[in-house]
Amino acid sequence: MKRRFMEFMAGRYGADQLSRFLLGVVVVCLVVNLFTRWQALYLASLVVLGVCYFRMFSKNYAKRSAENQRYLEATGNVRGWFTKRRNRIAQSKDYHIYKCPSCGQKIRIPRGKGRICITCPKCGREFEKKS
Repeated sequence: MKRRFMEFMAGRYGADQLSRFLLGVVVVCLVVNLFTRWQALYLASLVVLGVCYFRMFSKNYAKRSAENQRYLEATGNVRGWFTKRRNRIAQSKDYHIYKCPSCGQKIRIPRGKGRICITCPKCGREFEKKS
């Protein structure tokens, strides 16, 4: 069965970031529809699911890739914001992040070093903080 599916998918576009986003929208719409029972929301989720499957089974690589690229460009700022937050949270257990009082440059200092004198790499100002 797995081999047959792989043969069927050969030459088809498959899943990408836009497809995963569309599937997420479908799931959210269907969960909301469980509580609201709006027929229009249910039909909209079926249409979005159809578009998602159409994109996955399409053999037009160039067009699907261009659609995905436009999606990535349109959502780049939002995804970048979430990536920055996730990285900052991941680093927060090992590092303190301070801002220079004069220029506002962010400086990453390892935790557990006591009170240290920090020199800003951008403007050269020295200030003291606890690490």
